[in-house]
Amino acid sequence: MIKLTYTWMISWLGRRSTLWTLLVINSLGTLYGYYWYKNQLAVTDWYLLPFVPDSPTASLFFCFVLVAFILGKRWPFVEAFAAVTLVKYGVWATVMIIWTGLLGGELTWEHYMLIFSHIGMAVEALLFIPYFSFRLPHLLLVGIWTLTNDVFDYTLGIFPWLDYRLHPYLSEIYAFTVCLSLISLALFYLLVVRKKQV
Repeated sequence: MIKLTYTWMISWLGRRSTLWTLLVINSLGTLYGYYWYKNQLAVTDWYLLPFVPDSPTASLFFCFVLVAFILGKRWPFVEAFAAVTLVKYGVWATVMIIWTGLLGGELTWEHYMLIFSHIGMAVEALLFIPYFSFRLPHLLLVGIWTLTNDVFDYTLGIFPWLDYRLHPYLSEIYAFTVCLSLISLALFYLLVVRKKQV
């Protein structure tokens, strides 16, 4: 029963109607994400701008993946970038919001919407694993980007703006972020790259 449900789900994800629906949803989420970053982007040096809006860039690349699938094409590097960053930032943002709440921060409806949408980002990437075609070189390039992004975020101070309650824990957040990058890379190595080599 479980196998049958999984097979149906994977088949459903590959339908053009599903891909178009997900493209619309992710496009709207991407636009909202860049809007959410607008104040931070306005005070960031131009050459650091690509490293600031993490989640919307992840969902933007997934939009490109969906467009490729609709066109019947494969863009392996884009797939790898989307997969790794969707899981990484989907988990990261969810943890940061919940952590803020545990420290006494007030969580509004917007926070819960962000939790739901970021969990959705990570789930999307995992559900599309059977469709991904990237290989080790693509994953290594994504690894260079994500780890460089982590270093820039916490040495240059361009990490996504956090509630002040989290600032005493920036060292721990830095370590957590790097671990998330490594875990996300390892996950897709095992579930996509290595599986295709067997």
